[in-house]
Amino acid sequence: MIQAPGKLAQAPAVPHIVTELPGPKARAHLEFDRQWTSPSVPRAYPVVPIRGEGCTIEDIDGNLLLDFNAGIAVTSTGHCHPDVVRAIQDQAASMIHYSADFYLPIYAEMCAEMARIAPMKEKCRVFLSNSGTEAVEGAIKLARFATKRQYLVSFLGAFHGRSYGSVSLTASKAKYHAGFGPMLPGVFHAPYGHVADLKWFDEVLFDRLVPPDEVAAIIVEPIQGEGGFNPAPASFLRELRALCDENGILLIADEIQTGIARTGRMWAFEHAGIVPDVVCVAKALCNGMPIGAIVTRFELQERWGVGAHGTTFGGNPVSCAAGVAVMRTIEEQGLVANAAARGAELLTGLRALMAADDRIGDVRGLGLMVGVEFVKDRATRDPDTETCEALIQTCADQGLLVLNCGTHHNVIRFLPPIDVTAEEIATGMELFRAGLKSLPRSAA
Repeated sequence: MIQAPGKLAQAPAVPHIVTELPGPKARAHLEFDRQWTSPSVPRAYPVVPIRGEGCTIEDIDGNLLLDFNAGIAVTSTGHCHPDVVRAIQDQAASMIHYSADFYLPIYAEMCAEMARIAPMKEKCRVFLSNSGTEAVEGAIKLARFATKRQYLVSFLGAFHGRSYGSVSLTASKAKYHAGFGPMLPGVFHAPYGHVADLKWFDEVLFDRLVPPDEVAAIIVEPIQGEGGFNPAPASFLRELRALCDENGILLIADEIQTGIARTGRMWAFEHAGIVPDVVCVAKALCNGMPIGAIVTRFELQERWGVGAHGTTFGGNPVSCAAGVAVMRTIEEQGLVANAAARGAELLTGLRALMAADDRIGDVRGLGLMVGVEFVKDRATRDPDTETCEALIQTCADQGLLVLNCGTHHNVIRFLPPIDVTAEEIATGMELFRAGLKSLPRSAA
């Protein structure tokens, strides 16, 4: 099916053509891969992608699949968006790398674009890293340095990364800590998701463990990603903002998965009408090029001073060029509004499916960040991991790529590119519905 380098095979307007997964070339590659790559790298399904265009992936055997995970919320404007590709090519032809320890025009341009879309009304500063976990690590350093306080609070169900500081904040699955302890000291985990849960701060943390004037920062995902696609109610985020203000604590928003138009707003916390002190962002920022960013109000990073934090590769010129192109594409093509409209269609379709199939215990999310939770019984809410994992494989076999999440791996997450079309949403729903229908009830 592969006809020419850089172009997908001829296919219907919304391609989902699968002959066999894995095909013969994929099987050979899987064997080769097992010989050389670290077994720590998780693999969702036996798909070996070699080319992408828009919402479509072509694998090594020529199978065409509708991509509703977007490289885990990364290829926000679709695979190989021509404007982003052109920006990458142009930058790579002039300068691929020079450390940010030196003045780089494209680095400053990327920071200016981030400042332009930042939620802070006042002037802000931007630090560029290589990834989301690095952005969180930098935010930890900044919070402790700027406040001269030592303690940090995250939430149960949170995922903030896998490097030592960020994984210490993570509390979505015990496996992320298993065998790696002790974790970073001075980290507490609070209950998440209801205004009543915030009583924990006064009744437990501040009353029995540490005084509030020793807490540097509270970090929160407006929608917990790896933890199960759990949106925080707007009232919860507003009360959390008030708690931080009352006690001089920095509020860090982890928008690594939710940010850059994913939820139908540029930032997910905008749904609650709040402004954090620090924003960590990565995934969708450069449509696949590695980058992360820490965005703060101006004076906060001014406290850092020269040499307090740095990186050799962070803010790489090619990544920055891609990021500037992504920001402009989102604005020029109205992709924030598209994410909101297509997300509403997705939620409507999935909730109709939930009404017809009691294996689905909940459908939740904002914009194009939607989770479908599978349960053995809606009354007990016992997680149905088996149906969820079987459905992921069935969907792949039929041409739809989705992933799971949640502590018990029983939530399927929908993360299509934010430029996904209504036709692609309808096709994805058709494939998902057919895949679920094909699974025997005994799978639960």
